[in-house]
Formats: sequence, structure tokens, C-alpha cells
Amino acid sequence: MYGFGDMIQKLKANPKTIVFPEGSDPRILEAASRLLAGNFLKPILLGNPDEINKSAEDAGYNIRGAQIIDPENFDKFDEMVEQFCELRKSKGMTPEKAIPILKQTNYFGTMLVKMGLGDCLLGGATYSTADTVRPALQIIKTKPENTIVSSCFILVRPSATGENEVIAMADCGININPNEDELVEICGETVNCAQRFGVDPKVAFLSFSTKGSAKDDTVTKMQNATKKAQERYPEIPIDGELQFDAAVSPRVAKQKAPGSPVAGHANTFIFPDINAGNLGYKIAQRMGNFEAYGPILLGLNAPINDLSRGCNAIEVYSMSIITASLA
Repeated sequence: MYGFGDMIQKLKANPKTIVFPEGSDPRILEAASRLLAGNFLKPILLGNPDEINKSAEDAGYNIRGAQIIDPENFDKFDEMVEQFCELRKSKGMTPEKAIPILKQTNYFGTMLVKMGLGDCLLGGATYSTADTVRPALQIIKTKPENTIVSSCFILVRPSATGENEVIAMADCGININPNEDELVEICGETVNCAQRFGVDPKVAFLSFSTKGSAKDDTVTKMQNATKKAQERYPEIPIDGELQFDAAVSPRVAKQKAPGSPVAGHANTFIFPDINAGNLGYKIAQRMGNFEAYGPILLGLNAPINDLSRGCNAIEVYSMSIITASLA
């Protein structure tokens, strides 16, 4: 398991607040209790205070120090409605329409981040991915230089040296069939995320072809995306198109991609589409004994991340640290 030591130390020096839309969920409460004990991240739990406190007490979790906010009784709710209507005025949003929407904790929590009352948000313990991502797209929106929201997974396993082997894979969860320019954007965001985990990125644009060994529109896409990424990020070692064996095996790389600055040593992988990406990270997780952290959403103006509905408290705790470290 990734230790998160460097991230925690940075958060201790500059503590953040994290919004949990599903404030009464036992997994959230357990993670919040652990975060509070570490004194480096302040949880904001959304929901009815009596229900949240009772759930915590029944489960034996100490959440003293957490902020609990009830959408049904929030002193800045009128201000929130006004801001939301302004953000969505092109869609015909009115206060009458906004009020029931903002009473939903996924929208309410995202607006707290937009209003600067929270630094980041982690949802999805009970909400679907769409119900976490949709408010983020409507309210937080993408960075000015970005056109899409993407995602990556960070995969970790112990190496023979006793340290962790850490790799990044993208996009495995959001964009179904990204075009060349979107792949370049995914590359840049994934590199930034990988660096936060201490990875010195060596980026492989993956394909079923290496250096023109096969012909197909998808091969051409990865070739062109590689060239564009190399031009946009000249300081980062980037190569492609590479088959996975050429990307990670020095022996294969000598045969298939001699002279490549990346082949044989890649640690950051850009997939041609979500089929390849989703299959790739899950094979690594299940058969390669990697711990998988993600999907980590990239490209937004503020960190919003999504949990699996099957997550446990340890995963909530880990993703909380990752999400806050991006703030």
C-alpha cells in the first residue's frame, strides 16, 4: 500500500477541508475519524446532524472536530441558490428549479467547493459516477486550458528493492474514444498527477503496433498524438506508438524500438481508448498485484473525485488524501 507520507506532511503544513456528500455513511465516518486523528485534513460531512452523530456513535467513531452541514438548514443557502442560477442561467435555471437540486448533497457539496467553503470533494460511496461528475462539470467546470475532464489510476506494488513501484495509467474511466488532441491533454494531466506520487514520468502512448509495425486508424491516432505531446511537453520523455511489451521490457525494446528514450522503462501509460485503459488497469490490479487508486479526475478547476460504491473505509481514507493533495 502507498504510504502517503509526503502528501500527509504537505497537508499538515497546509491543511485542507474536504467535503463528503454522504456524511452518514459508516465508511465515510470511519475515514473521517481517522483523518481527524491525523490532524491534517478537516472533513465536512453533509446531512442531518442528528443522523450523522448517531451513526458515528453507534459505530464507535470519534468525529468531534468535523464540520456537519445540513442542506436543509444552511445559513448561506440563498447565496448558493443565487450563484447556482447565475452559473446555469444559459440553461434557464431559476430559484424555483435550483432549490430542490441544491438540496441534493452531491450538488450542495459541489457548490460549497465553488463558493470557497471547501477545498475539494470526494463522493460516490452511494452516488453513481455520473451523479458525482455531472455537478462538477456544471459547477466547477474545466480549467481554462482544458477542454475535457479525464481520469487516471495510480497503481502501486512493492518492488524487489523494498520500495514501491508506482505507475500511472490513463484514461481508464471517463473518455470513451479520445481524439489526438484530447490524448495530449490526458497526457499532460496524467504527468502532473504522477509527479505528485513521486513518479519521474516516462510516457508511453500505447497501441497494438510499435513504430509502424501495423497499419490502422487507431495506430495513426496514437502516432499523431505522440508527436503533438512531444511538441507540447518537450521536457518530458514521451514516445509512441508502443506495444506494452516494448514499453516495459528492456529486452523487447532493444528489438522493437531501439534508441527510444522511453521504451523498456515506461511508467506512465496513455491508452488509445477506454476499452484498453479499463482492461489494462484491472489486469494490472488483479493479476499484477498492484493496489489501484482512482479514478482520479483530472482537468477540473478544483479537485472532485469519485469513489466506487463498493469501496471500503481504507479506500475512502486513501482517496481523501489524494483528492486533498490536488487542491
